[in-house]
Amino acid sequence: MKELVEVIAKALVDNPDEVSVIEKKDGRDTVLELHVAPSDMGKVIGKQGRIAKSIRAVVKAASFKDDSRVDVEIVD
Repeated sequence: MKELVEVIAKALVDNPDEVSVIEKKDGRDTVLELHVAPSDMGKVIGKQGRIAKSIRAVVKAASFKDDSRVDVEIVD
């Protein structure tokens, strides 16, 4: 899942070198922290959070087959 979020984020931002994803596991639950450059924050979140919601939906659908729960947090 970490690679999926990283690929999606790098495609959206102007500074793909500054994209990083940190994975934190807690049993079956996983939290992916997405870090981007401050100037790219708006591109990852989108108007009214639509892009962020879409990223979360894709990750949730991909994690469904693994029978795990994955949350994506966008961290500044």
